[in-house]
Amino acid sequence: MKLVTIQVEQTSAGVVRGERVLPLPYPTLLELLQDPVGLTNARQALASAEPGLALDAVKLLPPVPSPPTLRDFYAFEQHVKTARALRGAEMNPTWYEIPTFYFSNTSEIYGPDQPIPYPVGSQELDIELEIACVIGKAGKDIAVEDAAEYIAGYTIMNDWSARDFQRLDMQLNLGPGKGKDFATSIGPWLVTPDELASRRTGHGASERYDMTMLARVDGQEISRGNFQQIYYSFPQLIAYASRNVRLRPGDLIGSGTVGTGCLLELGTSVHPWFQRGETIELEIDGIGVLRNTIV
Repeated sequence: MKLVTIQVEQTSAGVVRGERVLPLPYPTLLELLQDPVGLTNARQALASAEPGLALDAVKLLPPVPSPPTLRDFYAFEQHVKTARALRGAEMNPTWYEIPTFYFSNTSEIYGPDQPIPYPVGSQELDIELEIACVIGKAGKDIAVEDAAEYIAGYTIMNDWSARDFQRLDMQLNLGPGKGKDFATSIGPWLVTPDELASRRTGHGASERYDMTMLARVDGQEISRGNFQQIYYSFPQLIAYASRNVRLRPGDLIGSGTVGTGCLLELGTSVHPWFQRGETIELEIDGIGVLRNTIV
């Protein structure tokens, strides 16, 4: 299934059927996920004869407009190695011991085609091409072998980054702080794992998917990678995130940047820092396109 939060006159959760969407009796997708039978209700609606609404007649909001928490990991080895090498640093061996993350700001979540305000005071705006999962049921101290069962679905995530702010933040060893908390965009919808089964390349703790990930600026491709290149799988990320704490339905877990998925790696010779008026498209096979224009 492709699950959405839409706005017509009011907001509601919905399930996509082709080029149409069937509204569901929940204010957003978060409330659907919090209902133990929410996903069942969505599947029943999808199988019904209800005509629904044309997709182009509704406004797509972030699939989960207000996630309870947002953890963004650092799970693609190529990105980590390249970013550290640019600072003249070797790979930190501790990275291979734990899948580290930081908490980001859930008050600045943007959806597909929603304008992204340029961060005031920054001169080095960047993107980060990521895939994210949304937790579908509560759990604490989740075993890695069971963790895939907690994934409600996957979405595209752009972790917008002010690199000049971030550079200052990180000098104090408590970042990324203001370098990251002004905008995160997700969408266009949440795709349930069963929709992606044909792309799955592993199971259990090693679950990965063969899904091309790419970034375009004003229609020009600047980055290409693949989800299956991830070093730490989402079951591993979930197991680590749930140590000693309870994950809740709607919690958002980002993968971190796929290799080459940002200007920090590519270099400004490939493209200058992003500016107002530019449109960024992130595309992941099996999910779709997340598009935002900087204003």
